[in-house]
Amino acid sequence: LCYEANDSCYRTLHPFGVQLAIYLACALGMMITVLGNLLVIIVISHFKTLHTPTNLLLLSLALADLLLGLIVLPFSTIRSVESCWYFGDDFCRLHTFLDTLFCLTSIFHLCFISIDRHYAICDPLLYPTKFTIRVACIYIGVGWSVPMVYTSVFLYTKAIADGLGHFLQDMPCVGSCQLLFNKLWGWLNFPVFFFPCLLMIVLYVKIFTVANKQARLINNMNRSVGSQLHVGASKSERKAAKTLGVAVGVYLLCWLPFAVDTMVDSLLDFITPPVLFDVLIWFAYFNSACNPLIYVFSYSWFRKALKLVLTHGIFCSRTSTVDLY
Repeated sequence: LCYEANDSCYRTLHPFGVQLAIYLACALGMMITVLGNLLVIIVISHFKTLHTPTNLLLLSLALADLLLGLIVLPFSTIRSVESCWYFGDDFCRLHTFLDTLFCLTSIFHLCFISIDRHYAICDPLLYPTKFTIRVACIYIGVGWSVPMVYTSVFLYTKAIADGLGHFLQDMPCVGSCQLLFNKLWGWLNFPVFFFPCLLMIVLYVKIFTVANKQARLINNMNRSVGSQLHVGASKSERKAAKTLGVAVGVYLLCWLPFAVDTMVDSLLDFITPPVLFDVLIWFAYFNSACNPLIYVFSYSWFRKALKLVLTHGIFCSRTSTVDLY
Protein backbone atom coordinates (compact mmCIF):
# COMPACT_ATOMS: atom_id res chain seq x y z
CA LEU A 1 0.00 0.00 0.00
CA CYS A 2 1.03 3.62 -0.56
CA TYR A 3 -0.18 4.54 2.96
CA GLU A 4 -1.20 2.59 6.05
CA ALA A 5 -4.90 3.19 5.52
CA ASN A 6 -7.88 1.13 4.39
CA ASP A 7 -8.57 3.34 1.37
CA SER A 8 -4.93 3.56 0.28
CA CYS A 9 -3.87 2.93 -3.31
CA TYR A 10 -1.84 -0.15 -4.05
CA ARG A 11 1.82 0.37 -4.83
CA THR A 12 3.29 -1.35 -7.88
CA LEU A 13 6.36 -3.33 -6.85
CA HIS A 14 9.13 -3.71 -9.43
CA PRO A 15 12.33 -5.74 -9.17
CA PHE A 16 15.23 -3.51 -8.19
CA GLY A 17 16.83 -3.74 -11.64
CA VAL A 18 13.63 -2.74 -13.42
CA GLN A 19 13.00 0.10 -10.99
CA LEU A 20 16.55 1.40 -11.44
CA ALA A 21 16.26 1.19 -15.22
CA ILE A 22 13.00 3.19 -15.21
CA TYR A 23 14.50 5.86 -12.94
CA LEU A 24 17.59 6.13 -15.18
CA ALA A 25 15.47 6.40 -18.34
CA CYS A 26 13.31 9.14 -16.79
CA ALA A 27 16.41 10.93 -15.49
CA LEU A 28 17.95 10.81 -18.97
CA GLY A 29 14.79 12.27 -20.47
CA MET A 30 14.78 15.08 -17.88
CA MET A 31 18.46 15.83 -18.50
CA ILE A 32 17.96 16.07 -22.27
CA THR A 33 14.92 18.30 -21.80
CA VAL A 34 16.61 20.64 -19.31
CA LEU A 35 20.03 20.91 -20.96
CA GLY A 36 18.70 21.25 -24.51
CA ASN A 37 16.25 23.99 -23.69
CA LEU A 38 18.69 25.73 -21.34
CA LEU A 39 21.22 25.96 -24.18
CA VAL A 40 18.54 27.46 -26.43
CA ILE A 41 17.72 30.11 -23.82
CA ILE A 42 21.38 30.99 -23.21
CA VAL A 43 22.26 31.24 -26.91
CA ILE A 44 19.25 33.32 -28.00
CA SER A 45 19.52 35.63 -24.97
CA HIS A 46 23.28 36.18 -25.33
CA PHE A 47 23.70 36.91 -29.06
CA LYS A 48 22.14 40.17 -30.21
CA THR A 49 21.83 39.04 -33.83
CA LEU A 50 19.38 36.37 -32.65
CA HIS A 51 16.94 38.86 -31.11
CA THR A 52 14.35 38.40 -33.86
CA PRO A 53 10.57 37.80 -33.61
CA THR A 54 10.94 34.14 -34.59
CA ASN A 55 13.66 33.51 -32.05
CA LEU A 56 11.58 35.19 -29.32
CA LEU A 57 8.97 32.48 -29.90
CA LEU A 58 11.70 29.85 -29.74
CA LEU A 59 12.98 31.38 -26.51
CA SER A 60 9.53 31.32 -24.90
CA LEU A 61 8.95 27.76 -26.11
CA ALA A 62 12.27 26.68 -24.61
CA LEU A 63 11.35 28.35 -21.30
CA ALA A 64 8.08 26.39 -21.08
CA ASP A 65 9.86 23.11 -21.88
CA LEU A 66 12.67 23.91 -19.43
CA LEU A 67 10.22 24.58 -16.58
CA LEU A 68 8.42 21.35 -17.39
CA GLY A 69 11.70 19.44 -17.08
CA LEU A 70 12.77 21.20 -13.88
CA ILE A 71 9.51 21.43 -11.91
CA VAL A 72 7.11 18.78 -13.21
CA LEU A 73 9.09 15.79 -14.45
CA PRO A 74 10.94 14.93 -11.18
CA PHE A 75 7.63 14.40 -9.35
CA SER A 76 6.06 12.70 -12.37
CA THR A 77 8.99 10.27 -12.34
CA ILE A 78 8.34 9.27 -8.73
CA ARG A 79 4.61 8.91 -9.41
CA SER A 80 5.26 6.74 -12.47
CA VAL A 81 7.80 4.44 -10.86
CA GLU A 82 6.23 4.10 -7.40
CA SER A 83 2.60 4.37 -8.63
CA CYS A 84 1.97 6.48 -5.53
CA TRP A 85 1.71 10.20 -4.81
CA TYR A 86 3.53 11.08 -1.57
CA PHE A 87 3.29 14.89 -1.70
CA GLY A 88 -0.26 15.68 -0.57
CA ASP A 89 -3.45 16.78 -2.30
CA ASP A 90 -2.59 20.49 -2.48
CA PHE A 91 0.71 19.89 -4.22
CA CYS A 92 -1.00 17.32 -6.44
CA ARG A 93 -3.33 20.05 -7.66
CA LEU A 94 -0.41 22.47 -8.15
CA HIS A 95 1.63 19.81 -9.95
CA THR A 96 -1.29 19.04 -12.26
CA PHE A 97 -1.78 22.77 -12.91
CA LEU A 98 1.88 23.29 -13.84
CA ASP A 99 1.98 20.10 -15.90
CA THR A 100 -1.02 21.16 -17.98
CA LEU A 101 0.12 24.79 -18.20
CA PHE A 102 3.60 24.02 -19.54
CA CYS A 103 2.37 21.35 -21.97
CA LEU A 104 -0.40 23.54 -23.40
CA THR A 105 1.96 26.52 -23.60
CA SER A 106 4.41 24.40 -25.57
CA ILE A 107 1.63 23.30 -27.96
CA PHE A 108 0.46 26.89 -28.48
CA HIS A 109 3.99 28.05 -29.24
CA LEU A 110 4.49 25.28 -31.79
CA CYS A 111 1.31 26.52 -33.46
CA PHE A 112 2.51 30.15 -33.45
CA ILE A 113 5.87 29.13 -34.92
CA SER A 114 3.98 27.45 -37.77
CA ILE A 115 2.11 30.72 -38.37
CA ASP A 116 5.41 32.62 -38.36
CA ARG A 117 6.97 30.25 -40.91
CA HIS A 118 3.83 30.49 -43.04
CA TYR A 119 4.19 34.27 -43.27
CA ALA A 120 7.93 34.05 -43.91
CA ILE A 121 7.66 31.61 -46.83
CA CYS A 122 4.25 32.40 -48.35
CA ASP A 123 4.44 36.20 -48.05
CA PRO A 124 8.17 37.05 -47.74
CA LEU A 125 7.92 40.66 -48.93
CA LEU A 126 5.38 41.68 -46.29
CA TYR A 127 6.72 39.36 -43.57
CA PRO A 128 9.00 41.97 -41.90
CA THR A 129 6.02 44.31 -41.45
CA LYS A 130 3.50 41.61 -40.49
CA PHE A 131 5.56 39.71 -37.94
CA THR A 132 7.36 42.21 -35.74
CA ILE A 133 8.75 42.03 -32.21
CA ARG A 134 5.46 43.46 -30.95
CA VAL A 135 3.44 40.75 -32.72
CA ALA A 136 5.75 38.07 -31.34
CA CYS A 137 5.26 39.41 -27.81
CA ILE A 138 1.47 39.34 -28.29
CA TYR A 139 1.69 35.70 -29.41
CA ILE A 140 3.85 34.87 -26.40
CA GLY A 141 1.38 36.58 -24.05
CA VAL A 142 -1.53 34.64 -25.55
CA GLY A 143 0.50 31.42 -25.49
CA TRP A 144 0.98 31.70 -21.72
CA SER A 145 -2.25 33.41 -20.57
CA VAL A 146 -4.80 31.23 -22.37
CA PRO A 147 -3.44 27.91 -20.99
CA MET A 148 -3.17 29.51 -17.54
CA VAL A 149 -6.80 30.66 -17.53
CA TYR A 150 -8.04 27.42 -19.08
CA THR A 151 -6.28 25.24 -16.50
CA SER A 152 -7.15 27.49 -13.55
CA VAL A 153 -10.86 27.40 -14.32
CA PHE A 154 -11.06 23.62 -14.11
CA LEU A 155 -8.64 23.16 -11.24
CA TYR A 156 -9.35 26.02 -8.87
CA THR A 157 -12.97 27.03 -9.59
CA LYS A 158 -15.41 25.16 -7.34
CA ALA A 159 -18.42 26.36 -9.28
CA ILE A 160 -17.37 24.30 -12.26
CA ALA A 161 -16.87 21.18 -10.16
CA ASP A 162 -20.22 21.65 -8.38
CA GLY A 163 -22.16 22.32 -11.55
CA LEU A 164 -20.62 19.46 -13.50
CA GLY A 165 -20.09 17.05 -10.65
CA HIS A 166 -21.94 14.20 -12.40
CA PHE A 167 -19.18 14.16 -15.05
CA LEU A 168 -16.34 13.93 -12.58
CA GLN A 169 -14.72 10.77 -11.36
CA ASP A 170 -14.14 10.52 -7.61
CA MET A 171 -10.59 9.96 -6.41
CA PRO A 172 -10.29 6.16 -6.37
CA CYS A 173 -7.96 5.88 -3.39
CA VAL A 174 -5.55 7.74 -1.13
CA GLY A 175 -2.21 8.22 -2.83
CA SER A 176 -3.46 8.92 -6.33
CA CYS A 177 -2.85 12.12 -8.30
CA GLN A 178 -4.92 12.05 -11.46
CA LEU A 179 -7.31 14.92 -10.88
CA LEU A 180 -7.77 15.86 -14.49
CA PHE A 181 -8.36 12.49 -16.05
CA ASN A 182 -12.13 12.27 -15.85
CA LYS A 183 -14.88 12.16 -18.46
CA LEU A 184 -15.27 15.92 -18.76
CA TRP A 185 -11.55 16.61 -19.03
CA GLY A 186 -11.07 13.83 -21.55
CA TRP A 187 -13.56 15.41 -23.94
CA LEU A 188 -12.23 18.93 -23.40
CA ASN A 189 -8.57 18.04 -23.86
CA PHE A 190 -9.07 16.42 -27.26
CA PRO A 191 -10.15 19.62 -29.12
CA VAL A 192 -7.43 21.57 -27.30
CA PHE A 193 -4.97 19.12 -28.87
CA PHE A 194 -6.79 18.63 -32.17
CA PHE A 195 -7.28 22.22 -33.36
CA PRO A 196 -3.63 23.35 -32.99
CA CYS A 197 -2.65 20.09 -34.64
CA LEU A 198 -5.06 20.65 -37.54
CA LEU A 199 -3.84 24.24 -37.97
CA MET A 200 -0.20 23.12 -38.08
CA ILE A 201 -0.97 20.45 -40.69
CA VAL A 202 -2.89 22.90 -42.90
CA LEU A 203 -0.11 25.51 -42.65
CA TYR A 204 2.56 22.89 -43.32
CA VAL A 205 0.82 21.64 -46.47
CA LYS A 206 0.52 25.22 -47.76
CA ILE A 207 4.14 26.02 -46.84
CA PHE A 208 5.41 22.86 -48.51
CA THR A 209 3.42 23.59 -51.68
CA VAL A 210 4.57 27.22 -51.89
CA ALA A 211 8.21 26.35 -51.11
CA ASN A 212 8.32 23.71 -53.85
CA LYS A 213 6.69 26.10 -56.31
CA GLN A 214 9.22 28.83 -55.47
CA ALA A 215 12.07 26.33 -55.75
CA ARG A 216 10.96 25.26 -59.24
CA LEU A 217 10.62 28.87 -60.38
CA ILE A 218 14.07 29.76 -59.05
CA ASN A 219 15.67 26.70 -60.65
CA ASN A 220 14.01 27.47 -63.98
CA MET A 221 15.25 31.06 -63.75
CA ASN A 222 18.78 29.91 -62.98
CA ARG A 223 18.79 27.57 -65.96
CA SER A 224 17.49 30.28 -68.30
CA VAL A 225 19.99 32.96 -67.28
CA GLY A 226 22.87 30.66 -66.36
CA SER A 227 23.11 32.05 -62.81
CA GLN A 228 23.10 30.48 -59.37
CA LEU A 229 22.39 33.60 -57.34
CA HIS A 230 19.07 32.44 -55.94
CA VAL A 231 19.85 28.82 -55.15
CA GLY A 232 20.59 29.71 -51.52
CA ALA A 233 17.13 31.16 -51.05
CA SER A 234 15.61 28.03 -52.60
CA LYS A 235 17.47 25.74 -50.21
CA SER A 236 16.54 27.91 -47.23
CA GLU A 237 12.83 27.76 -48.06
CA ARG A 238 12.86 24.01 -48.55
CA LYS A 239 14.76 23.52 -45.31
CA ALA A 240 12.23 25.62 -43.40
CA ALA A 241 9.38 23.55 -44.84
CA LYS A 242 11.19 20.31 -44.02
CA THR A 243 11.91 21.45 -40.45
CA LEU A 244 8.27 22.34 -39.86
CA GLY A 245 7.19 19.02 -41.34
CA VAL A 246 9.44 17.12 -38.95
CA ALA A 247 8.07 19.18 -36.05
CA VAL A 248 4.46 18.37 -36.97
CA GLY A 249 5.31 14.68 -37.35
CA VAL A 250 7.05 14.48 -33.96
CA TYR A 251 4.23 16.46 -32.35
CA LEU A 252 1.66 13.98 -33.68
CA LEU A 253 3.76 11.00 -32.65
CA CYS A 254 4.13 12.30 -29.10
CA TRP A 255 0.67 13.73 -28.40
CA LEU A 256 -1.85 11.81 -30.53
CA PRO A 257 -1.72 8.50 -28.55
CA PHE A 258 -2.24 10.32 -25.22
CA ALA A 259 -5.03 12.58 -26.54
CA VAL A 260 -6.94 9.69 -28.15
CA ASP A 261 -6.53 7.45 -25.10
CA THR A 262 -7.76 10.19 -22.75
CA MET A 263 -10.94 10.65 -24.78
CA VAL A 264 -11.63 6.95 -25.43
CA ASP A 265 -10.79 6.00 -21.85
CA SER A 266 -13.47 8.39 -20.56
CA LEU A 267 -16.07 6.51 -22.64
CA LEU A 268 -15.00 3.09 -21.41
CA ASP A 269 -14.87 3.92 -17.68
CA PHE A 270 -11.08 4.25 -17.49
CA ILE A 271 -9.91 0.78 -18.50
CA THR A 272 -6.38 1.84 -19.54
CA PRO A 273 -3.80 0.05 -17.36
CA PRO A 274 -1.75 2.48 -15.23
CA VAL A 275 1.50 1.33 -16.82
CA LEU A 276 0.24 2.07 -20.33
CA PHE A 277 -1.14 5.42 -19.18
CA ASP A 278 2.27 6.41 -17.77
CA VAL A 279 3.97 5.41 -21.03
CA LEU A 280 1.58 7.61 -23.02
CA ILE A 281 2.17 10.56 -20.66
CA TRP A 282 5.93 10.24 -21.04
CA PHE A 283 5.58 10.10 -24.82
CA ALA A 284 3.83 13.49 -24.59
CA TYR A 285 6.57 14.78 -22.27
CA PHE A 286 9.18 13.64 -24.81
CA ASN A 287 7.97 16.31 -27.22
CA SER A 288 9.53 18.96 -24.95
CA ALA A 289 12.91 17.25 -25.31
CA CYS A 290 12.55 17.12 -29.09
CA ASN A 291 11.62 20.78 -29.62
CA PRO A 292 15.14 22.25 -29.25
CA LEU A 293 16.57 19.47 -31.43
CA ILE A 294 14.06 20.18 -34.20
CA TYR A 295 13.83 23.95 -34.22
CA VAL A 296 17.27 25.11 -33.23
CA PHE A 297 19.93 22.40 -33.27
CA SER A 298 19.40 21.82 -37.00
CA TYR A 299 20.49 25.37 -37.86
CA SER A 300 24.12 26.27 -38.49
CA TRP A 301 23.82 29.58 -36.61
CA PHE A 302 22.98 27.69 -33.43
CA ARG A 303 26.00 25.40 -33.80
CA LYS A 304 28.24 28.45 -34.27
CA ALA A 305 26.71 30.17 -31.25
CA LEU A 306 27.04 27.05 -29.12
CA LYS A 307 30.70 26.71 -30.04
CA LEU A 308 31.36 30.34 -29.07
CA VAL A 309 29.55 29.91 -25.75
CA LEU A 310 31.50 26.75 -24.89
CA THR A 311 34.88 28.17 -25.88
CA HIS A 312 34.58 31.78 -24.68
CA GLY A 313 31.80 31.61 -22.10
CA ILE A 314 28.57 33.58 -21.89
CA PHE A 315 30.22 36.39 -19.93
CA CYS A 316 32.48 37.42 -22.81
CA SER A 317 30.86 40.62 -24.04
CA ARG A 318 32.60 40.68 -27.41
CA THR A 319 30.94 37.44 -28.53
CA SER A 320 27.44 38.86 -28.09
CA THR A 321 27.79 41.05 -31.22
CA VAL A 322 29.19 38.33 -33.52
CA ASP A 323 27.29 37.96 -36.80
CA LEU A 324 26.25 34.28 -36.69
CA TYR A 325 24.76 34.42 -40.19
